[in-house]
Amino acid sequence: MATHRHDENCQRMFALLSEYLDLELPAETCQEMDAHIAGCGPCAAFTASLRKTIELCREYRPQELPDPIARDARQKLLEAYQKMLAGRRS
Repeated sequence: MATHRHDENCQRMFALLSEYLDLELPAETCQEMDAHIAGCGPCAAFTASLRKTIELCREYRPQELPDPIARDARQKLLEAYQKMLAGRRS
């Protein structure tokens, strides 16, 4: 397998990759990057991987946290805990 050597185009592409993926670059620059990615396997693979990572991050939703414990339930737990501690001291 041949080793890929990053040239100036690869370095420029990496420097602009975030703006490219966010569609924040002029059309001409995007076309140049499209052409580079189409002809550079390692840059194409890296770009695809980064796109997938961004997609997964945008889809991620942390599990919902439960509602805070009710005040009376918290009080009962505290009383039970204090009773348990008192029993250990005896």
